[in-house]
Amino acid sequence: MSMAQEKQHPSGRGEQADAHDAYENYELPVGGFKGTAEEIERQWYEKCYVSRGDTIKQLTLRAVIMGSVLGGILSLTNIYIGLKAGWGFGVAITACILSYAIWTLLFKMRLAKTQMTILENNCMQSTASAAGYSTGGTLVSAFAAYIMLYNQTLPIPIMLGWVFFLAVLGVTMAVPMKRQMINSEQLRFPSGIAAAETLRALHAKGQKGMRAARALGIAGLFAVLSTLLTDGLRLISARLEAFQISSLVARFNTATFGDAWMGRTVMFVWDPIFIAAGMFVGMRVAISILLGSITCWMIFIPWLQSYVPEAAGETGFRTLVQWSLWGGTACMVTSGILSVVFQWKSALRAFKGLGDMFMKKSNKKSDKITEIETPGSWFLLGQLVSLIALAWLAHATFGMPWWQSVIAVILSFALALVACRVTGETDTTPVGAMGKITQLTFGALSPGNMSVNLMAANITAGAATSSADLLTDLKSGYLLGAHPRKQFLAQFSGIFIGTVVTVFAFRILVPDASVLGTDQFPAPAAQTWKGVAEAMALGLSTMHPVKIWSMVIGGLIGIILPILSRMFPKKQKWIPSPAGIGLAWVFHWFYGLLFFIGALIGYGWQKKNQKNCEEYLFPVASGIVAGGALMGVILIFWESGWEILKQFMGW
Repeated sequence: MSMAQEKQHPSGRGEQADAHDAYENYELPVGGFKGTAEEIERQWYEKCYVSRGDTIKQLTLRAVIMGSVLGGILSLTNIYIGLKAGWGFGVAITACILSYAIWTLLFKMRLAKTQMTILENNCMQSTASAAGYSTGGTLVSAFAAYIMLYNQTLPIPIMLGWVFFLAVLGVTMAVPMKRQMINSEQLRFPSGIAAAETLRALHAKGQKGMRAARALGIAGLFAVLSTLLTDGLRLISARLEAFQISSLVARFNTATFGDAWMGRTVMFVWDPIFIAAGMFVGMRVAISILLGSITCWMIFIPWLQSYVPEAAGETGFRTLVQWSLWGGTACMVTSGILSVVFQWKSALRAFKGLGDMFMKKSNKKSDKITEIETPGSWFLLGQLVSLIALAWLAHATFGMPWWQSVIAVILSFALALVACRVTGETDTTPVGAMGKITQLTFGALSPGNMSVNLMAANITAGAATSSADLLTDLKSGYLLGAHPRKQFLAQFSGIFIGTVVTVFAFRILVPDASVLGTDQFPAPAAQTWKGVAEAMALGLSTMHPVKIWSMVIGGLIGIILPILSRMFPKKQKWIPSPAGIGLAWVFHWFYGLLFFIGALIGYGWQKKNQKNCEEYLFPVASGIVAGGALMGVILIFWESGWEILKQFMGW
């Protein structure tokens, strides 16, 4: 279709119609291509890129703006969830659904001349993913741990610099990995496949896409209303506080569990966000978390209070978790590192392919590929600028020697290489394990210096998160025949809004250490990082014997369970997840119950109507998480916004 014909398309959707035609009979090459690396690239170029990536709009201003806005909003949910649960949810698919719904509505209202093309939405999700996911992870882990350790926060400019240059380091670090891992080896990156399938479904089957968007919106509104009724009525009127869901549940807990068990967090709490999280993780992990919650808060903690004089009389999460986190941390660290060891073939292939990443192709077909791939010079420039900036920040802020910063970046590249390959093969990024390896390394290089220990590991975790996130997004673009350089630029552009929103939101939500380790923000990831830093600094000889034995037993469990899973793969679903068990030892008992309820709902839904479950489970769960988290942030601003603003501005 010519440009002239396109403008006169009867639907008024010329560009969109072209894009629809290009994908009408297009099958995503999920199975990959066969042949040598050059043959594989040639097949992709001819079968996927031609007539799609070379002609259809993708990197446009509206795509970047939409991705920045959605990513900025969704980043608030990940900061909130990260402070509560210790991890974040990928935002790419949620952003795709929301963007499609918004542009469809704008088009129907004639406020937009055309809908976004499928490749514009692909660039949009890269921008949203960078803004909403890959820039805030270290804030809820390393930075929060630093605040807890030293009871002070960092200046805003320092935090902005750290988050921005960590993201630049990770995003540019993925440049040479992309051509090797995605083009040549065609690693699956399952979440990237899911995003591509979602985009294909949205644009090829509009009704299905709108149904998913409606489900997400309805679930989000339910979560908003639920959060308001749970914690917001008292802000409307003090007389309404007695009728809040939280007040009603508190009376139920007092009558059912009693003060002693409630002091151990053994009670019921209404929080749909964690029920939705349970729908995501599935039965095995949810049961593991519940098992960990029972062994920690219903067995270990009562024993501790009864037989350890130093812990007698202590109640409440903030004090008791200082005893329980050691076993949970050890379990997560050993299982995480062991999972990487089990992936030794992936790690070996990663380092064997290191040389291939930088080899220049000379034939004409490869030259065409080279013209659309992200240049290697961008990798070198990004790494150099990030290294200098991070080294200066580390030296100026924490007194970290320059040579240690260089080692941290070099180590980060090696560990990010392994983490990205594990992500490509298993869809799980072992960020925690990678960070702990760096913490252990710097425990030897800089013994006793907890701030250096934290921030060196912060570099590794930030780089691994951003690299794996970009490669996952590039996988969806690869399947759709997108222009890889344009998608890289879309991802890079999301760093700016993501840095600003996540840093300012974190600073407002966490003005000081008093809010961390509380019922509001348990900060389990920060507890883990803090625990490892303290162990490296203080040495085992200064720790209470109960904590040492907790570490030994937790570490052994973290080793035994993965080994059992490897020995009996057919029985793996019956073997508890060490990550789930360990996590339960660093946050409240009632979260384990909520995870289990959510997983049970998802399991029952799948058994009753699998097709319906496959279409609506992810949108419904995503809507609950997004709506509940955003309303939670709004309520915090509503209640304390003016005081927070005055403290923030120094008034």
